[in-house]
Amino acid sequence: MNTTQISIACTFLFLCVTLAHAQAGYGATSDSGYGSALLALSSPATELPLPPTPAPAPEPIPEYVNLTDLLSVAGPFSTFLHYLESTKLIETLQTQANDTEEGITLFVPKDTAFSNLKKPSLSNLTSDQLKQLCLFHALPHYYSLSDFKNLSGSGPVNTLAGGAYTLNFTDDSGTVHIGSGWTNTLVSSSVHAKDPVAIYQVNKVLLPEAIFGTDIPPPAPAPAPVAVPDVAPVADGPDADGGKGKGKGVGSDTAARASTPSSSHRVTGWRTVVMVAVCGGLVVVL
Repeated sequence: MNTTQISIACTFLFLCVTLAHAQAGYGATSDSGYGSALLALSSPATELPLPPTPAPAPEPIPEYVNLTDLLSVAGPFSTFLHYLESTKLIETLQTQANDTEEGITLFVPKDTAFSNLKKPSLSNLTSDQLKQLCLFHALPHYYSLSDFKNLSGSGPVNTLAGGAYTLNFTDDSGTVHIGSGWTNTLVSSSVHAKDPVAIYQVNKVLLPEAIFGTDIPPPAPAPAPVAVPDVAPVADGPDADGGKGKGKGVGSDTAARASTPSSSHRVTGWRTVVMVAVCGGLVVVL
């Protein structure tokens, strides 16, 4: 064997050894990775952290109702608003409306309701009585118009004035009537009705018996109808025979009545003749 053949044989042998070593290393690596995977699967399961539970959405915050602004622009309620502000009760009602779970129901008289109030007068009320009068127009709970059907006939309902300051409600086919002893009125319109605040317009001032007493004047009687007398047609008038003519025109009938004396005139004439004759006979005899 010459030198060239020996070199080729050595090179071939080196390549075979290198390839065998490489294959053994690759297999060991694969077996090791596979074994690691089997070990991981056979070990006790590790609990993975669960995704966080989403927090519930916050409840919507009720809309804040500013009673002063609402009564200023909603209607002709300047007189009632003036009483609420002068007695400092607007803050009490504001707290009841927005800071309690019950809410509020407010009955607001129109300005004309105060101007039409002649008796009893509000000018003689003390400051405490005026406060009670204003609180008498508020219920310490929110009532929609449909809720008054359940209050109808259920008895007196307490107001924010407390004590004997109660109101009676009657629902008549959807029309809400309010009675306070002195006052009988109805809800004429809804100014604001969204929980927790309800404001309704009324046509009269609600007057409590606890302030004005129980000597309530009776309502003014309704005027009696004026009777129209029946006028009978004149005997000789055009309607005496039911408006039916005797074949004569209106003009000829009128002319005939004008030219022909009536029976009463003829009787009067004969009486005059007889009286003259009798008087003449008496004169001859004497």
